Amino acid sequence: MSKHRVIVCPPKQTGGRKVRIDDRTVGTARSLHDLTVLLRNVGLAGWDELDVADSDLVEWHEGGPEIWKA
Repeated sequence: MSKHRVIVCPPKQTGGRKVRIDDRTVGTARSLHDLTVLLRNVGLAGWDELDVADSDLVEWHEGGPEIWKA
């Protein structure tokens, strides 16, 4: 998992952000907690919200971990 790029897409008007790993969409997160759970489910076991928010593995588009609605 650590060799892959996690992309958190721009927030939608209705809330939430699409999450991709490389070119594959893995789900939509509506909060940092949702994103953390989603990433745990695909292999980042043991990570908490601070790990996800501060990781160089995660690429945030149009807002960081505090932005979830356009």
